[in-house]
Amino acid sequence: MRSEEIINRVNEIVTPILKSEGIELVDIEYRREANGWVLRIYIDKEGGVTIGDCSFISHELERVLDIEDFIPNPYNLEVSSPGLTRPLKSEKDFKKYRDRIIKLKTFQAIDNRRNFRGRLIDFYDDQIEMDIDGKIIRIPFKDVAKANLDIDF
Repeated sequence: MRSEEIINRVNEIVTPILKSEGIELVDIEYRREANGWVLRIYIDKEGGVTIGDCSFISHELERVLDIEDFIPNPYNLEVSSPGLTRPLKSEKDFKKYRDRIIKLKTFQAIDNRRNFRGRLIDFYDDQIEMDIDGKIIRIPFKDVAKANLDIDF
């Protein structure tokens, strides 16, 4: 089973668990790291997640994953908050975090650059609108390789 298939199946399992607790799924990672395979679930909720939230979701998910037993390699399960530099993955994320500082990387150069940092103005017509040092720039969502909130010092 490929990593993408595992992530999709974990998504199907964890989403109802999270929904019942009023918790949002931010991201799922399944990858090999220095100490072996890691299944990492990032969760969030209004006001932030607690260690108790992470522990509860971890136990609930672990119970179901043990029963389903579809992940071929031994792995470590981690459930955590996305942190202050939370990834932005969907249109919903970009709309929710308007007026915040973000870092964004594109697959291809736009205006001779691939890395951008600035204030997120809006998301519409499948484009991200940012204010970068007073210049308004629009980046097609399909061109975004990675986007995260950034800390505004």
